[in-house]
Amino acid sequence: MTGGGWSCPHELDGKCSKVKNLPCDPGMKGCELYGRYVFFDGSKNERLDQKKARAEKTSEPAND
Repeated sequence: MTGGGWSCPHELDGKCSKVKNLPCDPGMKGCELYGRYVFFDGSKNERLDQKKARAEKTSEPAND
């Protein structure tokens, strides 16, 4: 059995060509994955948490 792998099209020699040639860190702000996926490192999930909270707020029925 083999493990899965992922390679980013923006990573060139360990640096992100999309985010000012900073070292590639999947999920960092500006990354294509930012706010789209859940990461083990909770600090990378802030944007996703904001999106979920906003979606929950708009789906709540009005209390009139």
